[in-house]
Order: sequence, then C-alpha cells, then structure tokens
Amino acid sequence: MDRNHYRFRSLWSLPAPAGPVYHALERIEDYPRWWPQVREVTRLDAAGGVVRIRSVLPFDLMATLRETRRDPLAGVLETRLSGDLDGWARWTVTPAGPGTALARYDQEVDVRTPLLRRLALPGRPLFHANHALMMRSGRRGLAAHLQAV
Repeated sequence: MDRNHYRFRSLWSLPAPAGPVYHALERIEDYPRWWPQVREVTRLDAAGGVVRIRSVLPFDLMATLRETRRDPLAGVLETRLSGDLDGWARWTVTPAGPGTALARYDQEVDVRTPLLRRLALPGRPLFHANHALMMRSGRRGLAAHLQAV
C-alpha cells in the first residue's frame, strides 16, 4: 500500500431529516459557517470550488473540488479532489428515524504536499487522529447549524 494513500469513513448521526441535511451538505460555500476546520471556500462555478482546510496540525491544505455526482433522491453528493489532496469524497445521506438522518462520509485520497509526503510514515497516526478530530468537530457544527435553521 502507498504510504501517501488514505481512506477515511465517518458516520454522522444528525438531529434533522435527510432532506435538510443533504441541502446543508451540498452548499459547500456555507461550510466555514458551521465547520471550524474548513477555513475558506471559494466557489468557482455551480459545480466546484476551492477549499482551504486547517485542523490542529500547523498547516493548511488546499483542494479544488469538482462535483461528479449530485443525486438528491439517493442522497449522494460526490466530488473529485485535486491539489494537496488528489482523489474523491462522497456524502451519502439517509433517513435514520423520525426527524433524524445519517450522513456517511467516504474519502479516498493521495497526499500531494511534499512535506506531508516526507512525513507519511511517522506522521500517519497523527494524520488519522487529526482527520478524526476534524470530522467530530464537523458533525457537532452541522448538528448545531441544523438546529438553528
């Protein structure tokens, strides 16, 4: 396995129906309002944007996102990532009970940043922990955002 290749999966149980969750997730330009680690999103057009991400580690990651699938009926949002991260990410939103939804996040990427590539072996556990912290914060932020809307 390539030491610069990562697969992530997160499951977010959210206190809102699937429709509003999907709608919030498709509006990437709003992510910085509720997800502290998503520092900036610049829309390029209706199907893409540039995102700047910074979690607890002292560096920013920049990625261009290009929508590859938007299927509200299936609850799927999928993007192609390029830049510091090269690969794909997908949200799948499904009902989980009365007034609740499950948002599943899958991501498969290769790290392209030279520093992170050099630190791949010793830093791998730290990179996974950093991602987990970012995702927990994102779930909390989206849950609060959905309650406020």
